[in-house]
Amino acid sequence: MNRRRTLLLMRHAKSDYPEGVADHDRPLAPRGIREAGLAGDWLRAHAPVIDAVLCSTATRARQTLENTRVDAPTRFTDRIYASTPGTMIDEISRTADDVGTLLVVGHEPTMSELALILADNGSNDAALERVSVKFPTSAIAVLDVPCGWKALEPGRAALTGFEVPR
Repeated sequence: MNRRRTLLLMRHAKSDYPEGVADHDRPLAPRGIREAGLAGDWLRAHAPVIDAVLCSTATRARQTLENTRVDAPTRFTDRIYASTPGTMIDEISRTADDVGTLLVVGHEPTMSELALILADNGSNDAALERVSVKFPTSAIAVLDVPCGWKALEPGRAALTGFEVPR
């Protein structure tokens, strides 16, 4: 019997653009550090306890996770950086069955595309509209997943919320 799971898709916080730094190595801007902290506060107050994290290896994604102060086993993977929704679903499907809530820290445009692709007919219309218009830095899409991670596929989750901690 499958239990319901929660998938939290978070875009990294606002990054800086220092001269001469490769895109993968860009750090967070001061605003990003603050907003990542606010995102962590929101997660602790409104989301189920996070059992595991899947995070891009990009510096700004790693710093976002660090500044949320989420304390959960984390798997860092290069495959999330400059990824596609299909690759993201493949990475998520590798999550252990005992993980009830998974936080994914990644990049645009993949995070919004993934949220919209996974969303089913039971999704919150207002959240769908907001995600389709813009997925700002440090935003979090909340999806209810009625199956195991290995069975996750397009149209198989409900987008239940979308938060932009500011």
